[in-house]
Amino acid sequence: MAEPDTVAGLTAALRDGAYLADRGLATALLVGLRLHRPVLLEGEVGVGKTEVAKTLARVLGRRLIRLQCYEGIDTAQALYEWDYARQLLRIRALQDHQAESGEVVEQLFGPEFLVERPLLAAVRAGAGAVLLVDEIDRADDEFEAFLLELLSDFQVTVPEIGTIVAPSPPLVVLTSNRTRELHDALKRRCLYHWLGYPGADRELEIVLVREPGVEEALARQVVAAVRRLRELDLAKPPGVAETIDWARMLRFLGEDRLDERSAGDTLGAVVKDRDDLDVVRAHLAELASGG
Repeated sequence: MAEPDTVAGLTAALRDGAYLADRGLATALLVGLRLHRPVLLEGEVGVGKTEVAKTLARVLGRRLIRLQCYEGIDTAQALYEWDYARQLLRIRALQDHQAESGEVVEQLFGPEFLVERPLLAAVRAGAGAVLLVDEIDRADDEFEAFLLELLSDFQVTVPEIGTIVAPSPPLVVLTSNRTRELHDALKRRCLYHWLGYPGADRELEIVLVREPGVEEALARQVVAAVRRLRELDLAKPPGVAETIDWARMLRFLGEDRLDERSAGDTLGAVVKDRDDLDVVRAHLAELASGG
């Protein structure tokens, strides 16, 4: 499809992909798309930060390349590695005099033995990709600084091969759950958008778009119950993803209303912490009544 060039067009395209974006989010994404600026999405867990990147790739017909960040991730795991096992097999297959030649050594560190990781894949794919850098807040400061450099130039230097430059930058979406504060330099490089919990009407609309088989009355009960859960003192308050999961699970079980029994049977879709379960079970009647 032709890529949207207006906020309304991108909003409609995302909606066709079953993602409801508010105007602020759609604006940030459109500017990022057109002006080649990374988009940093911060917000609560489960409000759709990762999902919007997946949906964008799908509706724009681009390849989704995902880099899942975690504590201790290093540049090799994000960029490229050499296939040492294959290199060793090739060396063993060669005669001694062959293995020592400069030409063979050069081949061993050529494209055939280069293992592409997400960032190198995104540089090579260029505008044909959406690069999702998920949960950047879980990576350490050194990796964040490295990422900042890459996002500035969209090029990667492999000493044995040379410099690989993106033909045109991919759309980059970074997400953060704010487990730590990101550096100002990275924020300045990106367009920033905060994703919070939507209002009740919007959350209801999201549930009905994502799960069209759910009756509106049931979806309305689920949304009200989740919003009440967020008011409780929970270690892991539920996000929109949990609201959708709860409605989906109730529909799968053939429930047409949320009562104390059905809520108790399906709490696993929405409460993901042992201590939270005890807190929520004490409020089941209140949740089912919509109070």
